[in-house]
Amino acid sequence: MPARPRLLDPSTPSGIAALVAATTVGVTALSYALPADYAATGVAFAFLFATYGVAVPRDDAEALRSHGLALGGLAEPHALDARRMARETVRAMAWALGLAALVLPPFWIGWVYWWRPAAPFVPAPPPPLLDEVLGQVLVIALPEEAFYRGWLQTAIDRVYPPRWRVLGARLGPSLLLASAVFAAGHVLTETHPNRLAVFFPALLFGWLRARTGGIGASLAFHAACNLFAAWVARSYGLGG
Repeated sequence: MPARPRLLDPSTPSGIAALVAATTVGVTALSYALPADYAATGVAFAFLFATYGVAVPRDDAEALRSHGLALGGLAEPHALDARRMARETVRAMAWALGLAALVLPPFWIGWVYWWRPAAPFVPAPPPPLLDEVLGQVLVIALPEEAFYRGWLQTAIDRVYPPRWRVLGARLGPSLLLASAVFAAGHVLTETHPNRLAVFFPALLFGWLRARTGGIGASLAFHAACNLFAAWVARSYGLGG
């Protein structure tokens, strides 16, 4: 008789659901319990631990690559290959910037239509590199993309294989399910219905993950979306 799967075995439907629930509860609790200056960092570590410490073996290079979590070899347990890292970084950035060029201009138009800012548009200065830019990349986009697109989307794909091809990407129920969990998590940490809107960019993050085979492009695009939205808000006199 085969052994019964562990509760948090990320290869089974029950294990996937249990790890999603445990991680969601954990990051939600941390977002409220930690001081405001440390909450985002605590949530980031929780996502990274759930991904690299529980769901995907940190010492298994093949598993990391199959989940799109290798990050050009940066997360793999062997010496770095500078040429590979540079090649994959350039490829990820090209995908992210290309999609951003298509998506962000209409997003800007939609943002103005939705919020109807009273102040005129005055371009805000660019965000500080070491504070806001790296914060978005390392504290927000990397942990979320690793968990939702790297582990969760891949895990669901293995249970319910992709069945559609959309613009070169093989997609299945995982795209919708991972995006829905992503949106639900945002509402739990900031209880406002507007937070459900992140479901829609999550579809693009998931498409990038499927199309490119890794999370590098979705990570860069995710950070770019957050930075651009914050810049637009500041340019209309809204936000910090």
